[in-house]
Amino acid sequence: MPATNRTRFSSKLNRESQPTRNLSTCEDNRKKASLLSVLRYSITKNTYRMKKLKLQNDSYRLLLSDFEQWLDILGYNEKTVYYTPIFIREFFHWLEEHNIQRLEQITLDTVKAYYKYLGERSNQRKGGGLSKAYLNKHQNALRKFREYLQKQGARTFKVHLRLEKSESAIKDILTQSEVKDLFEVTSYSSKHERTRLRDKAILVVLYSCGLRRTEAISLDVRDILFDAGRVLVRKGKNYKERYVPINKHGIIILEDYVFEARPMYTGSHSTEALFINKYGDRLHGQNLSRRLQHLLTLVDDEILREKHITPHCLRHSIATHLLQQGMKIEDIQQFLGHSSLKSTQIYTHLLELL
Repeated sequence: MPATNRTRFSSKLNRESQPTRNLSTCEDNRKKASLLSVLRYSITKNTYRMKKLKLQNDSYRLLLSDFEQWLDILGYNEKTVYYTPIFIREFFHWLEEHNIQRLEQITLDTVKAYYKYLGERSNQRKGGGLSKAYLNKHQNALRKFREYLQKQGARTFKVHLRLEKSESAIKDILTQSEVKDLFEVTSYSSKHERTRLRDKAILVVLYSCGLRRTEAISLDVRDILFDAGRVLVRKGKNYKERYVPINKHGIIILEDYVFEARPMYTGSHSTEALFINKYGDRLHGQNLSRRLQHLLTLVDDEILREKHITPHCLRHSIATHLLQQGMKIEDIQQFLGHSSLKSTQIYTHLLELL
């Protein structure tokens, strides 16, 4: 597309890109139900054990149900909505076993005693104890439940627990050189030019913009504000919209995809989705993950090939790189769309271990 037409079309997109809150459609709900079904079938033995725990306390059962609905209404991804209440179910079950029947009875010592129990509990799937990553999931579930109680005006409890330092999280953070290698292999990642340009655009959105997987696949073409050099994230966590800056190099890559590659896909003119497949359908999260794994097979660096690259890994990587370059933690919080600074401060701890 000629440069003048690009500019004209870009301006038109920008004028139409005012922030709005998009409600879930019937199609979205069907997809959500389908994904939840898959999640339930792929559940691990550890989580299956927790879901089977029976609660006797009616109040706890009602709280658990309401907590799950709260997560769903706020727009958390399907995995979070499904799994987080399961972690809280185990907490409630432990409370019942220790004759703690009301939230008012929970103290910091109660939480610490429960966490000690988790540290000693066996891993039903692998044997041995629970992994550091799994313990962190339990911690995060407790913090999210505490946030829910605060929003409801209910009495809360303190969760003063130190996050476990996960070696895997450090291992999977890419260096800037490794990110460059991923971008370079997109030049020959497919025999189809449209796919190669799409791969590169996906890297821009996941790494350069630091978007979550759900945020990336939810993008529409109109959300790329070329003239302003920003991306409008409409479907962030808690339905919070935010603008994310893109550098000039990223803008050029997205322009090449939107104006040159995307029109090559069948049905591209009948959908607003930014990332589409050969049938013109919006890409799913698994599509993004598979493309990243494919790119990984093409790199020459053996150390890089051994890493487990996911959309969230790229998000971790850009946050760490920005921190290394001296960006303020508050600015990184805004960039990532974190509601709490505590979520962002984990990168300062990771940086100390790198």
